[in-house]
Amino acid sequence: MPSSPVRVERRVGQRFPYLLPVSLRQLSISVEGVGFTQDLSSRGVFFFTDAPLTEGAEIELTLRMPSEITLGESMPVRCRGRILRVVRPATSPYNPTAVGAETKIGVAVRLECYEYLADSSAASVARVSSLHPHPHQDEDRPSSHSSQRP
Repeated sequence: MPSSPVRVERRVGQRFPYLLPVSLRQLSISVEGVGFTQDLSSRGVFFFTDAPLTEGAEIELTLRMPSEITLGESMPVRCRGRILRVVRPATSPYNPTAVGAETKIGVAVRLECYEYLADSSAASVARVSSLHPHPHQDEDRPSSHSSQRP
């Protein structure tokens, strides 16, 4: 009798099924975009986007991390990580729960570090927009950086 293959769970943290907006930037080729998460953990995220991302590339994501993951308050964070997998819509093994997800690519990211951002709406908007340089921006102006928490 043939035995079925055993799948080993490689994830360290518990995954939570969250539908959250995410702002993203692939650092190597300056691709920017937005998307929405399907699930999230302290070590990784799977999200959908229209942005043409590349497997293996470094990526920066900005989103509001829920309290189940921060183990405190829900707060905006900027995360850096590595794109582990890009799943094209025709070959997606996932069953998206959001309308329109089947036309977007799925992206799995291993998160490597976090930067906690100021919690006020105005500061969050300013910090998210500062992630993405604008041609009319004055380059001599000093940029602000928030502190890092371990």
